[in-house]
Amino acid sequence: MTKSGEFLRVLGRGDVLALAFGAMIGFGWVVLTSDFLGDAGPGGAALAFCVGGAVVALVGLCYAELVSAMPHAGGEHHYGLRALGARGAFLASWAMVIGYLSVAAFESVALPETLLYLFPDMLAGRMWTVSGYDVHASWAAVGTGAAVVITVLNYLGIRPASVFQTVAVLFLLGVGVLLLVGALTGGSAENARPFFRGGADGVFSVLVAVPFLFVGFDVIPQSAAEIKLPYRQVGKLLVLSVGCAAAWYALIMLTVGSGLGPRELATADLASADAMAALWDSETMGKVLVLGGVAGILTSWNAFLIGGSRLLYAMAASGMLPRWFARVHPRFRTPGNAVLVVGGLSALAPLFGQSMLEWLVNAGGVNIVVGYVVVVLSFLALRRREPAMERPFRTPAGTATGVAALASSLALGVLYLPGMKAALVWPEEWLIVAGWWLVGAVFLWRLPGVAPGADAEERLLACVRARDAEPT
Repeated sequence: MTKSGEFLRVLGRGDVLALAFGAMIGFGWVVLTSDFLGDAGPGGAALAFCVGGAVVALVGLCYAELVSAMPHAGGEHHYGLRALGARGAFLASWAMVIGYLSVAAFESVALPETLLYLFPDMLAGRMWTVSGYDVHASWAAVGTGAAVVITVLNYLGIRPASVFQTVAVLFLLGVGVLLLVGALTGGSAENARPFFRGGADGVFSVLVAVPFLFVGFDVIPQSAAEIKLPYRQVGKLLVLSVGCAAAWYALIMLTVGSGLGPRELATADLASADAMAALWDSETMGKVLVLGGVAGILTSWNAFLIGGSRLLYAMAASGMLPRWFARVHPRFRTPGNAVLVVGGLSALAPLFGQSMLEWLVNAGGVNIVVGYVVVVLSFLALRRREPAMERPFRTPAGTATGVAALASSLALGVLYLPGMKAALVWPEEWLIVAGWWLVGAVFLWRLPGVAPGADAEERLLACVRARDAEPT
């Protein structure tokens, strides 16, 4: 088994909740709000997030039971191994890794784009053009430099990373309170009309972003080996974090909708910031909200660097990836090499310019749905095959909840098929997804076929050692 003792158990209740909530509240609530409101209206967008939150909560309930039963670093990896065998575990893990990488890379692009709102004269040193967007050296340097700082912070240990996360989340919540107060005192119902736009198509156009925006609660299973709480509480906190995120996104849609009318919304650079400025009649307050967006970027970025590195560690520790990824720093007790890889890839994203924002949302979103489907299948398989397995947190209406989660996840996946609203864009998004799975196919081809079971990881490691010991 993966040695959980290699990590330090230091994360308490507040740390865990800040980690998951901060992961889900990235920058989308600032940069994508105008699109959401334009497509669905305040009511339609809020409804989409409530429906999406309910779907994700069903999946979260499956995760909650599994993490309480198997509290090991690498979450999905262990669930898949025990329930579906080596190849099922690889599919779930590989899909989630690109999901985590896409969010981390998204934030490294979103940060300089956000600061451009505060410092419109920051562009200098044009380098090249990607999909019609001029990439400037000063702009890219902000994202790449921040990637280096976040990577170093995580390399130095889970404790400094979690303290940073908690402080940033508290600031983010403070900005949310200011936006709510502004809406209650200066908002207008007239601005919110029409409350619903675009009918069902409008709601679906927002719903397709849910897998990408809500991914983050599953960072809790990735860091389970570093949590010092009863396992039943870990499951409860996971579900609570999803509810908090759904409430946040719905609240943003309603408050911003009350601050900007359709005409102002159509011309807004960052609708949330412009709404804050309008509600308080202060440009300074708009800048305060942008700083809240920066806090959201950093909390999401930090959490996904934690989650992605732990998942790479777990895959390497079981022999699916090179052992190099499983090295734990002897002093800092972090998977240092895996942290450097995730951080390094996010540092490259700004070189592709603003276009990477949209590419990463869809390319990451469809893979996240794949990971969710495999996890739910693992939940259902273990409910049937191992009913007596110790489960400190038991999901209410277990099998029925799992079936509902599976149906909901598959329905989200359909939205990414050709001809649908979130169909992948050719060639950029298809190339990202295809390239990732071509690399994965190489590892999968070399992976021994190990049947599911409680000892699946030990059997997999034995097969990998035997394979590597064979003369070439």
